[in-house]
Amino acid sequence: MLQEKAEDYVIATDECHSVREFLDKAFSFLSLNYADHLEVDPAFYRPAETMILQGNYSKAKRVLGWEPTVPFSELVREMVQSDLDHHSQGKIALT
Repeated sequence: MLQEKAEDYVIATDECHSVREFLDKAFSFLSLNYADHLEVDPAFYRPAETMILQGNYSKAKRVLGWEPTVPFSELVREMVQSDLDHHSQGKIALT
């Protein structure tokens, strides 16, 4: 939908998932355990009192009529597949 004035919109699922959930899902599509391939540095942990970060798409819904239609699991699968496709075309190097 073309708008008269350019604005910023948050495109989100309105769900909350951890980085661990994302990694678990992404690696599972490759039949891998992320813990076997990543080293976690505790220096980058967020403090326990950090508030939950969650995208809110209400403006996009109100102004554009947009709502999410792709579930988290499918979104992660599409991201993994896109990386695999780029890798097979020599566009990225997976190490």
